[in-house]
Amino acid sequence: MGPGPPAAGAAPSPRPLSLVARLSYAVGHFLNDLCASMWFTYLLLYLHSVRAYSSRGAGLLLLLGQVADGLCTPLVGYEADRAASCCARYGPRKAWHLVGTVCVVLSFPFIFSPCLGCGAATPEWAALLYYGPFIVIFQFGWASTQISHLSLIPELVTNDHEKVELTALRYAFTVVANITVYGAAWLLLHLQGSSRAEPAQDISISDQLGGQDVPVFRNLSLLVVGVGAVFSLLFHLGTRERRRPHVEEPGEHTPLLAPATAQPLLLWKHWLREPAFYQVGMLYMTTRLIVNLSQTYMAMYLTYSLHLPKKFIATIPLVMYLSGFFSSFLMKPVNKCIGRNNSGAFVYGSMSFSDKVANGLAVMAIQSLHPCPSELCCRACVSFYHWAMVAVTGGVGVAAALCLCSLLLWPIRLRRWDRDPRP
Repeated sequence: MGPGPPAAGAAPSPRPLSLVARLSYAVGHFLNDLCASMWFTYLLLYLHSVRAYSSRGAGLLLLLGQVADGLCTPLVGYEADRAASCCARYGPRKAWHLVGTVCVVLSFPFIFSPCLGCGAATPEWAALLYYGPFIVIFQFGWASTQISHLSLIPELVTNDHEKVELTALRYAFTVVANITVYGAAWLLLHLQGSSRAEPAQDISISDQLGGQDVPVFRNLSLLVVGVGAVFSLLFHLGTRERRRPHVEEPGEHTPLLAPATAQPLLLWKHWLREPAFYQVGMLYMTTRLIVNLSQTYMAMYLTYSLHLPKKFIATIPLVMYLSGFFSSFLMKPVNKCIGRNNSGAFVYGSMSFSDKVANGLAVMAIQSLHPCPSELCCRACVSFYHWAMVAVTGGVGVAAALCLCSLLLWPIRLRRWDRDPRP
Protein backbone atom coordinates (compact mmCIF):
# COMPACT_ATOMS: atom_id res chain seq x y z
CA MET A 1 0.00 0.00 0.00
CA GLY A 2 1.25 3.46 -0.81
CA PRO A 3 1.39 6.38 1.58
CA GLY A 4 -1.92 7.84 2.53
CA PRO A 5 -3.09 11.36 1.63
CA PRO A 6 -1.55 14.28 3.50
CA ALA A 7 -3.14 15.20 6.75
CA ALA A 8 -5.81 17.87 6.63
CA GLY A 9 -4.36 21.34 7.01
CA ALA A 10 -0.80 20.21 6.33
CA ALA A 11 1.20 22.71 4.24
CA PRO A 12 2.22 21.32 0.84
CA SER A 13 5.94 20.96 0.34
CA PRO A 14 7.35 23.63 -1.98
CA ARG A 15 8.40 22.63 -5.45
CA PRO A 16 12.17 22.30 -5.98
CA LEU A 17 13.89 25.22 -7.67
CA SER A 18 14.40 25.02 -11.39
CA LEU A 19 17.90 25.08 -12.86
CA VAL A 20 17.40 28.67 -14.03
CA ALA A 21 16.33 29.74 -10.53
CA ARG A 22 19.32 28.00 -8.94
CA LEU A 23 21.75 29.64 -11.35
CA SER A 24 20.07 33.01 -10.86
CA TYR A 25 20.63 32.73 -7.14
CA ALA A 26 24.22 31.52 -7.54
CA VAL A 27 25.30 34.63 -9.50
CA GLY A 28 23.95 36.98 -6.82
CA HIS A 29 27.30 37.11 -5.02
CA PHE A 30 29.43 37.39 -8.15
CA LEU A 31 29.96 41.16 -7.78
CA ASN A 32 31.14 40.71 -4.18
CA ASP A 33 33.54 37.95 -5.20
CA LEU A 34 35.04 40.05 -7.98
CA CYS A 35 35.57 43.04 -5.68
CA ALA A 36 36.98 40.92 -2.82
CA SER A 37 39.55 39.34 -5.12
CA MET A 38 40.73 42.72 -6.36
CA TRP A 39 40.63 44.25 -2.86
CA PHE A 40 42.91 41.71 -1.18
CA THR A 41 45.27 41.16 -4.10
CA TYR A 42 45.81 44.65 -5.47
CA LEU A 43 44.82 47.33 -2.93
CA LEU A 44 48.20 47.63 -1.18
CA LEU A 45 50.04 47.30 -4.47
CA TYR A 46 47.95 50.04 -6.10
CA LEU A 47 48.18 52.51 -3.22
CA HIS A 48 51.90 52.01 -2.53
CA SER A 49 53.44 51.17 -5.92
CA VAL A 50 51.14 53.00 -8.33
CA ARG A 51 49.87 55.95 -6.30
CA ALA A 52 53.15 56.21 -4.31
CA TYR A 53 51.48 56.54 -0.90
CA SER A 54 53.44 55.53 2.18
CA SER A 55 53.32 51.96 3.42
CA ARG A 56 51.60 53.06 6.62
CA GLY A 57 49.00 55.07 4.73
CA ALA A 58 48.17 52.13 2.48
CA GLY A 59 47.95 49.79 5.48
CA LEU A 60 45.71 52.24 7.33
CA LEU A 61 43.18 52.25 4.49
CA LEU A 62 43.10 48.46 4.37
CA LEU A 63 42.67 48.36 8.15
CA LEU A 64 39.79 50.84 7.87
CA GLY A 65 38.10 48.60 5.33
CA GLN A 66 38.51 45.43 7.40
CA VAL A 67 37.20 47.07 10.59
CA ALA A 68 34.25 48.58 8.71
CA ASP A 69 33.44 45.17 7.23
CA GLY A 70 33.71 43.46 10.61
CA LEU A 71 31.37 46.01 12.23
CA CYS A 72 28.87 46.16 9.37
CA THR A 73 28.38 42.40 9.08
CA PRO A 74 26.55 41.84 12.41
CA LEU A 75 24.78 45.21 12.24
CA VAL A 76 23.42 44.54 8.77
CA GLY A 77 22.33 41.05 9.82
CA TYR A 78 20.47 42.47 12.83
CA GLU A 79 18.75 45.19 10.82
CA ALA A 80 17.86 42.77 8.02
CA ASP A 81 16.08 40.52 10.53
CA ARG A 82 14.22 43.50 11.98
CA ALA A 83 13.10 44.58 8.50
CA ALA A 84 11.80 41.11 7.57
CA SER A 85 8.22 42.41 7.44
CA CYS A 86 9.10 45.35 5.17
CA CYS A 87 9.21 45.27 1.37
CA ALA A 88 7.08 42.12 1.45
CA ARG A 89 6.15 42.46 -2.20
CA TYR A 90 9.71 42.62 -3.51
CA GLY A 91 11.31 40.71 -0.67
CA PRO A 92 13.22 42.21 2.30
CA ARG A 93 16.40 40.28 1.60
CA LYS A 94 16.40 41.16 -2.07
CA ALA A 95 15.86 44.79 -1.06
CA TRP A 96 18.96 44.68 1.17
CA HIS A 97 20.85 42.98 -1.64
CA LEU A 98 19.87 45.79 -4.01
CA VAL A 99 20.98 48.45 -1.53
CA GLY A 100 24.32 46.72 -1.10
CA THR A 101 24.83 46.31 -4.84
CA VAL A 102 24.21 50.01 -5.47
CA CYS A 103 26.69 50.97 -2.72
CA VAL A 104 29.38 48.68 -4.13
CA VAL A 105 28.90 49.81 -7.73
CA LEU A 106 29.00 53.50 -6.84
CA SER A 107 31.99 53.36 -4.47
CA PHE A 108 34.41 50.65 -5.61
CA PRO A 109 35.74 52.36 -8.79
CA PHE A 110 36.73 55.43 -6.77
CA ILE A 111 39.01 53.30 -4.57
CA PHE A 112 41.12 52.29 -7.58
CA SER A 113 41.06 55.70 -9.29
CA PRO A 114 43.17 58.82 -8.65
CA CYS A 115 42.00 61.25 -6.01
CA LEU A 116 39.75 63.82 -7.66
CA GLY A 117 41.04 67.33 -7.13
CA CYS A 118 44.38 66.18 -5.75
CA GLY A 119 47.64 67.46 -7.19
CA ALA A 120 51.34 67.06 -6.62
CA ALA A 121 51.18 69.44 -3.66
CA THR A 122 48.28 67.67 -1.95
CA PRO A 123 49.40 66.17 1.39
CA GLU A 124 49.03 62.44 1.78
CA TRP A 125 46.64 62.67 4.73
CA ALA A 126 44.18 64.62 2.59
CA ALA A 127 44.27 61.98 -0.15
CA LEU A 128 43.78 59.20 2.40
CA LEU A 129 40.88 61.11 3.90
CA TYR A 130 39.38 61.26 0.41
CA TYR A 131 39.45 57.47 0.02
CA GLY A 132 38.06 56.75 3.51
CA PRO A 133 34.33 57.35 2.87
CA PHE A 134 34.39 55.33 -0.35
CA ILE A 135 35.97 52.40 1.50
CA VAL A 136 33.37 52.53 4.29
CA ILE A 137 30.48 52.70 1.79
CA PHE A 138 31.97 49.84 -0.19
CA GLN A 139 32.35 47.65 2.91
CA PHE A 140 28.80 48.43 4.04
CA GLY A 141 27.49 47.47 0.60
CA TRP A 142 29.64 44.34 0.53
CA ALA A 143 28.31 43.21 3.93
CA SER A 144 24.70 43.98 2.93
CA THR A 145 25.01 41.90 -0.22
CA GLN A 146 26.73 39.01 1.56
CA ILE A 147 24.30 38.75 4.48
CA SER A 148 21.15 39.10 2.36
CA HIS A 149 22.39 36.58 -0.20
CA LEU A 150 23.25 33.96 2.44
CA SER A 151 19.98 34.46 4.33
CA LEU A 152 18.00 33.78 1.15
CA ILE A 153 18.98 30.10 1.12
CA PRO A 154 16.42 28.95 3.75
CA GLU A 155 13.80 31.11 2.04
CA LEU A 156 14.32 29.44 -1.34
CA VAL A 157 14.79 25.80 -0.36
CA THR A 158 13.88 23.63 2.62
CA ASN A 159 15.83 20.38 2.63
CA ASP A 160 19.54 20.10 3.35
CA HIS A 161 20.38 18.60 -0.05
CA GLU A 162 19.09 21.68 -1.90
CA LYS A 163 20.86 23.99 0.55
CA VAL A 164 24.17 22.23 -0.08
CA GLU A 165 23.57 22.42 -3.84
CA LEU A 166 22.94 26.18 -3.75
CA THR A 167 26.05 26.68 -1.63
CA ALA A 168 28.12 24.63 -4.09
CA LEU A 169 26.86 26.66 -7.04
CA ARG A 170 27.63 29.85 -5.14
CA TYR A 171 31.20 28.69 -4.54
CA ALA A 172 31.58 27.71 -8.20
CA PHE A 173 30.93 31.31 -9.22
CA THR A 174 33.42 32.46 -6.57
CA VAL A 175 36.04 30.45 -8.44
CA VAL A 176 34.95 31.98 -11.74
CA ALA A 177 35.15 35.47 -10.21
CA ASN A 178 38.76 35.05 -9.07
CA ILE A 179 39.79 33.62 -12.43
CA THR A 180 38.04 36.54 -14.13
CA VAL A 181 39.90 39.17 -12.06
CA TYR A 182 43.35 37.65 -12.57
CA GLY A 183 42.72 36.94 -16.25
CA ALA A 184 41.48 40.49 -16.87
CA ALA A 185 44.45 41.94 -14.97
CA TRP A 186 46.88 39.95 -17.11
CA LEU A 187 45.10 41.02 -20.30
CA LEU A 188 45.10 44.72 -19.37
CA LEU A 189 48.78 44.64 -18.40
CA HIS A 190 49.63 42.78 -21.60
CA LEU A 191 47.69 45.22 -23.77
CA GLN A 192 49.33 48.17 -22.07
CA GLY A 193 52.80 46.71 -22.65
CA SER A 194 52.16 45.88 -26.31
CA SER A 195 50.75 49.33 -27.04
CA ARG A 196 53.84 51.17 -25.77
CA ALA A 197 56.63 51.29 -28.36
CA GLU A 198 59.71 51.97 -26.26
CA PRO A 199 63.48 51.65 -26.82
CA ALA A 200 65.09 48.41 -25.75
CA GLN A 201 66.84 50.01 -22.79
CA ASP A 202 63.47 51.15 -21.39
CA ILE A 203 61.80 47.75 -21.53
CA SER A 204 62.86 46.79 -18.01
CA ILE A 205 61.54 50.11 -16.68
CA SER A 206 58.17 49.67 -18.38
CA ASP A 207 57.88 46.20 -16.85
CA GLN A 208 57.81 47.72 -13.35
CA LEU A 209 54.71 49.16 -11.74
CA GLY A 210 54.37 52.92 -11.50
CA GLY A 211 52.15 55.90 -12.17
CA GLN A 212 51.72 54.83 -15.78
CA ASP A 213 49.64 51.87 -14.56
CA VAL A 214 46.82 53.96 -13.10
CA PRO A 215 44.59 53.31 -16.16
CA VAL A 216 45.11 49.56 -15.77
CA PHE A 217 43.68 49.43 -12.24
CA ARG A 218 41.00 52.00 -13.01
CA ASN A 219 39.81 50.02 -16.02
CA LEU A 220 39.99 46.77 -14.07
CA SER A 221 37.77 48.20 -11.33
CA LEU A 222 35.29 49.49 -13.91
CA LEU A 223 35.27 46.09 -15.60
CA VAL A 224 34.70 44.39 -12.24
CA VAL A 225 31.68 46.51 -11.30
CA GLY A 226 30.29 46.42 -14.84
CA VAL A 227 30.36 42.64 -15.12
CA GLY A 228 29.25 42.22 -11.51
CA ALA A 229 26.31 44.59 -11.97
CA VAL A 230 25.08 42.55 -14.95
CA PHE A 231 25.13 39.36 -12.90
CA SER A 232 23.41 41.13 -9.99
CA LEU A 233 20.66 42.19 -12.40
CA LEU A 234 20.26 38.57 -13.49
CA PHE A 235 19.97 37.61 -9.83
CA HIS A 236 17.18 40.11 -9.18
CA LEU A 237 15.31 39.16 -12.34
CA GLY A 238 15.55 35.41 -11.85
CA THR A 239 15.26 35.02 -8.06
CA ARG A 240 11.90 35.18 -6.36
CA GLU A 241 11.92 35.48 -2.61
CA ARG A 242 9.20 33.14 -1.44
CA ARG A 243 7.20 34.04 1.64
CA ARG A 244 6.44 30.87 3.49
CA PRO A 245 4.15 30.48 6.50
CA HIS A 246 5.72 32.12 9.50
CA VAL A 247 8.25 30.00 11.32
CA GLU A 248 10.63 30.92 14.06
CA GLU A 249 13.49 32.91 12.56
CA PRO A 250 16.93 31.41 13.19
CA GLY A 251 18.58 33.25 16.03
CA GLU A 252 21.88 33.23 17.79
CA HIS A 253 21.08 29.91 19.48
CA THR A 254 19.61 28.12 16.45
CA PRO A 255 21.79 25.38 14.86
CA LEU A 256 22.35 25.52 11.11
CA LEU A 257 21.36 21.84 10.76
CA ALA A 258 18.60 20.36 12.87
CA PRO A 259 19.99 17.86 15.39
CA ALA A 260 18.83 14.29 15.29
CA THR A 261 17.58 14.48 18.87
CA ALA A 262 16.29 17.45 20.78
CA GLN A 263 18.97 18.98 22.96
CA PRO A 264 19.22 22.16 24.99
CA LEU A 265 20.44 24.96 22.74
CA LEU A 266 23.22 27.39 23.58
CA LEU A 267 22.74 31.11 24.00
CA TRP A 268 25.50 33.57 23.16
CA LYS A 269 26.44 33.97 26.83
CA HIS A 270 26.84 30.20 27.11
CA TRP A 271 29.26 30.16 24.17
CA LEU A 272 31.52 32.61 25.97
CA ARG A 273 31.97 30.00 28.74
CA GLU A 274 32.86 27.19 26.34
CA PRO A 275 36.60 26.51 25.86
CA ALA A 276 35.82 25.01 22.45
CA PHE A 277 34.52 28.41 21.30
CA TYR A 278 37.98 29.95 21.74
CA GLN A 279 39.79 26.91 20.35
CA VAL A 280 37.83 26.91 17.12
CA GLY A 281 37.88 30.70 16.95
CA MET A 282 41.67 30.83 17.11
CA LEU A 283 41.98 28.05 14.54
CA TYR A 284 39.61 29.81 12.14
CA MET A 285 41.28 33.18 12.60
CA THR A 286 44.82 31.86 12.06
CA THR A 287 43.93 29.84 8.97
CA ARG A 288 42.13 32.82 7.46
CA LEU A 289 45.15 35.00 8.26
CA ILE A 290 47.42 32.65 6.30
CA VAL A 291 45.17 32.88 3.24
CA ASN A 292 44.56 36.64 3.40
CA LEU A 293 48.12 37.69 4.19
CA SER A 294 49.51 35.45 1.44
CA GLN A 295 47.06 36.94 -1.03
CA THR A 296 47.73 40.50 0.13
CA TYR A 297 51.54 40.37 0.06
CA MET A 298 52.15 38.03 -2.86
CA ALA A 299 52.03 40.87 -5.41
CA MET A 300 54.40 42.98 -3.31
CA TYR A 301 56.78 40.04 -2.94
CA LEU A 302 56.79 39.37 -6.69
CA THR A 303 57.39 43.04 -7.49
CA TYR A 304 60.01 44.10 -4.94
CA SER A 305 61.71 40.91 -3.73
CA LEU A 306 61.83 38.85 -6.93
CA HIS A 307 61.82 41.85 -9.33
CA LEU A 308 59.54 40.01 -11.75
CA PRO A 309 57.76 41.83 -14.57
CA LYS A 310 54.38 43.20 -13.57
CA LYS A 311 52.41 40.64 -15.60
CA PHE A 312 53.30 38.09 -12.91
CA ILE A 313 51.09 39.87 -10.38
CA ALA A 314 48.23 38.33 -12.34
CA THR A 315 49.60 34.93 -13.39
CA ILE A 316 51.10 33.80 -10.06
CA PRO A 317 47.94 34.55 -7.98
CA LEU A 318 45.91 32.75 -10.65
CA VAL A 319 48.09 29.64 -10.35
CA MET A 320 47.91 29.79 -6.54
CA TYR A 321 44.14 30.09 -6.56
CA LEU A 322 43.63 27.24 -9.01
CA SER A 323 45.94 25.03 -6.92
CA GLY A 324 43.95 25.81 -3.79
CA PHE A 325 40.68 25.17 -5.62
CA PHE A 326 41.71 21.74 -6.84
CA SER A 327 43.12 20.78 -3.45
CA SER A 328 39.78 21.67 -1.84
CA PHE A 329 38.31 18.53 -3.40
CA LEU A 330 40.38 16.55 -0.91
CA MET A 331 38.33 18.04 1.92
CA LYS A 332 35.25 15.94 1.07
CA PRO A 333 36.75 12.63 2.23
CA VAL A 334 38.38 14.42 5.16
CA ASN A 335 35.00 15.77 6.28
CA LYS A 336 33.57 12.26 6.09
CA CYS A 337 36.31 11.04 8.43
CA ILE A 338 36.34 13.80 11.03
CA GLY A 339 32.82 15.16 10.62
CA ARG A 340 31.64 18.74 10.29
CA ASN A 341 29.67 20.54 13.05
CA ASN A 342 28.16 24.01 12.57
CA SER A 343 26.33 25.96 15.16
CA GLY A 344 24.61 29.25 15.80
CA ALA A 345 24.85 32.55 13.96
CA PHE A 346 26.57 34.12 16.97
CA VAL A 347 29.51 31.76 16.50
CA TYR A 348 29.81 32.57 12.80
CA GLY A 349 29.48 36.30 13.38
CA SER A 350 32.07 36.33 16.16
CA MET A 351 34.61 34.37 14.17
CA SER A 352 34.02 36.43 11.05
CA PHE A 353 34.52 39.65 13.02
CA SER A 354 37.77 38.39 14.59
CA ASP A 355 39.04 37.23 11.19
CA LYS A 356 38.47 40.58 9.48
CA VAL A 357 39.81 42.74 12.29
CA ALA A 358 42.85 40.50 12.85
CA ASN A 359 43.68 40.64 9.16
CA GLY A 360 43.53 44.44 9.15
CA LEU A 361 45.65 44.74 12.29
CA ALA A 362 48.23 42.28 10.94
CA VAL A 363 48.58 44.23 7.69
CA MET A 364 48.88 47.51 9.60
CA ALA A 365 51.58 46.04 11.83
CA ILE A 366 53.58 44.78 8.85
CA GLN A 367 53.24 48.08 7.02
CA SER A 368 54.41 49.97 10.11
CA LEU A 369 57.64 47.94 10.06
CA HIS A 370 58.41 48.84 6.44
CA PRO A 371 62.08 49.87 6.29
CA CYS A 372 61.66 52.53 3.58
CA PRO A 373 59.30 55.18 4.96
CA SER A 374 60.39 57.92 2.54
CA GLU A 375 60.51 55.97 -0.73
CA LEU A 376 58.71 53.15 -2.53
CA CYS A 377 61.41 50.56 -2.06
CA CYS A 378 64.97 50.77 -0.84
CA ARG A 379 67.57 48.02 -0.62
CA ALA A 380 66.12 46.79 2.69
CA CYS A 381 62.60 46.22 1.35
CA VAL A 382 63.86 43.41 -0.90
CA SER A 383 64.33 41.16 2.11
CA PHE A 384 61.43 42.78 4.00
CA TYR A 385 58.70 41.31 1.80
CA HIS A 386 60.58 38.01 1.68
CA TRP A 387 60.45 37.73 5.46
CA ALA A 388 56.89 39.01 5.53
CA MET A 389 55.89 36.07 3.36
CA VAL A 390 58.04 33.54 5.20
CA ALA A 391 58.15 34.58 8.85
CA VAL A 392 54.69 36.11 9.27
CA THR A 393 52.64 33.53 7.39
CA GLY A 394 54.90 30.77 8.73
CA GLY A 395 54.49 31.99 12.29
CA VAL A 396 50.73 32.17 11.88
CA GLY A 397 50.86 28.67 10.41
CA VAL A 398 52.64 27.41 13.55
CA ALA A 399 49.95 29.05 15.68
CA ALA A 400 47.25 27.35 13.58
CA ALA A 401 48.99 24.00 14.04
CA LEU A 402 49.08 24.51 17.82
CA CYS A 403 45.37 25.34 17.82
CA LEU A 404 44.69 22.17 15.86
CA CYS A 405 46.77 20.13 18.31
CA SER A 406 44.73 21.57 21.17
CA LEU A 407 41.58 20.26 19.49
CA LEU A 408 43.17 16.83 19.19
CA LEU A 409 44.26 16.81 22.82
CA TRP A 410 41.04 18.35 24.16
CA PRO A 411 38.25 17.46 21.69
CA ILE A 412 35.21 19.67 21.30
CA ARG A 413 32.70 18.74 23.97
CA LEU A 414 29.92 21.23 24.55
CA ARG A 415 28.26 21.26 27.93
CA ARG A 416 24.48 21.01 28.12
CA TRP A 417 22.94 24.23 29.31
CA ASP A 418 19.43 24.25 30.73
CA ARG A 419 17.59 27.47 29.99
CA ASP A 420 15.23 27.02 32.93
CA PRO A 421 17.27 25.45 35.70
CA ARG A 422 15.24 24.09 38.55
CA PRO A 423 16.44 23.70 42.11
